[in-house]
This record gives sequence, C-alpha cells and structure tokens, in this order.
Amino acid sequence: MTVFLLRRTGLLVVSLAVASVVVFALLRLLPGDVAATIGGINYSPAQLAALRTDLGLDRPLPMQYLSWIRGVLHGDFGRSQLNGASVSAELGRKLEVSGPLVLGAIAVSLSLAVPLGTWAAVRHRTAAGAALSALSQLGIAIPGLWLALLLITVFAVELKWLPAQGFPVEGWAHPGQAVRSLVLPCLALGLTEGAVLLRFVRSAVLGVLHADFLRTARSKGLTRGQALLRHGFRNAAVPVVSILGLQIATLLVGGVVVETVFTLPGVGNMLVADVGNRDLVKVQGELMLLVAAILIIGFLVDIAHRLIDPRTGIAR
Repeated sequence: MTVFLLRRTGLLVVSLAVASVVVFALLRLLPGDVAATIGGINYSPAQLAALRTDLGLDRPLPMQYLSWIRGVLHGDFGRSQLNGASVSAELGRKLEVSGPLVLGAIAVSLSLAVPLGTWAAVRHRTAAGAALSALSQLGIAIPGLWLALLLITVFAVELKWLPAQGFPVEGWAHPGQAVRSLVLPCLALGLTEGAVLLRFVRSAVLGVLHADFLRTARSKGLTRGQALLRHGFRNAAVPVVSILGLQIATLLVGGVVVETVFTLPGVGNMLVADVGNRDLVKVQGELMLLVAAILIIGFLVDIAHRLIDPRTGIAR
C-alpha cells in the first residue's frame, strides 16, 4: 500500500505541474489584450505600453509563469489585473457557495441513487423495478436548466417555501438563510446526477447478484439481503465510486448553469465573468483550482478503489 500511495502521489504531482503549464500557455494563446480591455479606446499606444509594463505583461512568458506558480505554491493566486483584488481571497468567498452546493448535490444524489438503485436491481424482474428503471432514464433525459426552472416555479413561486434566487450578502453569518438559498440548487443538480448514478448502482448490484461468490454465501444459509450486505456491496462499490468521482468533477465544472439560474455568487459565475473581462490572472487561478480539484478527486478515487478491493492495484 505504501508503494501504491507513493506512485499515485508522484503521478498527482507531475499531473499538477503539467496542468499548470497547459493552463498558463493556453490562456496566452487567446486573442485580445487585458491592457486594451482596461484602457479601452481612450488610451494611446504609449499609455497601453506603460500599462502592460505595470501589469508585468512585457516580461518573458517563462518569467511570468515562474512568478505565478511560485505564488500558487504559497496559496497566492495573484491579483486581478482589472481591480487589483486578491484572487485567493475572492476564490475563498466563492468557494463558500460552490463548495456546499457541490456537497449538497452529491448528498442528494447518493441518498436517491444507492437505496433506489439497489431496490431496482433486487426487483428487476418486477413491474415496479422496471418502472423505476424507466423513471431514472427519464430523469437522465431532463435538462438541468428545465428542472431548475420547474423547482423555482413549484417551490418558490407557487408554494413560496424557499427563495427563488440569490444568496445572503453576509454569507454564512446567517446559516439558516444560506441553507434555504441552496436547497433548490442542490436539488436541481442532485436529482439529475442521482438519476445517472441510480443506473450505475442498479447495474453494479445486478452484476453481483448473479456472481458465484454470492451464490456460495447464500448456500451457507444467508438470505439474499444478508449476502448482498456482507459480500455484494463491497464488490459493487468499485464501479460506483468511479462514477461518483466523475460526477463530482462534473458538478465542479458544470455547476455554472445552476449558479446562473439561481444567481449564486459561486466559482462558475466568477469564471464566466472573468473570461469575458479578459482578466487572465483570475481566470488562470480559477482554472488551476478546478483542474487541481479534479486531479485530487481522481487520486482519492484510486485510493478508494485500493481500499475497497486491494486487487485493483496489483496490475498497476
């Protein structure tokens, strides 16, 4: 296990280093100039040149990269080229919204998919099991934007149980209001992802229901439920954990639609605005944070696989 962890940690470090170079280089290939964005049509060429010098844009790209990555290693993602605000501080504020949103959506997805997916697998030959499977397929087909608008119409406009949009200005200083503002966004994300995960849970449990080791366990006197609980779930968990890791990564990147619909001040909305403003320092900090999160999730999924089934690391 120690060798496995060292290898995976080394791979993670190399992947992060390569990702940082790619993020930095690709953003420099985009057309446009942040100095021209700031100066607009009122700046003369001499003024634009002076502004580029002030922003450090006239330095060689390797020097710009080393300066940026040195700060990242110390938790400093730099300062906005438009207003001078600390990127790290702003990312921290945005993560106070996006972090709970992703965690809440995953909680909704798991609480829906695991019990219902297991039940659908056990009852796969019944009408109820087939109906649940068809319903999950329908849930996959429903667009997230439409579901978000439906939840707003029902629970915010008609029933007036929950706020339709926004997040408290004071943030988590008022936890009750903050939680209420995230309920509908978490449902909008979690229900869609839960329908996808339910299908994989159903397939994974079906795979172990007919496995030889489960039949052997039942031949020793265990009921189907006992055999599934003691021996089946551990084997079914491996593919489910992989899909769950992909879903978390998807939510981190794809939550911008829900953040926009519910006007949440999260990382997704921040990224879209900064791309439009050509604020490269902020954009590269946000992208690096998202890429690092996705790589770390993959690292944790690998470790989870090894803990669930030690055989998964033998051939690697």
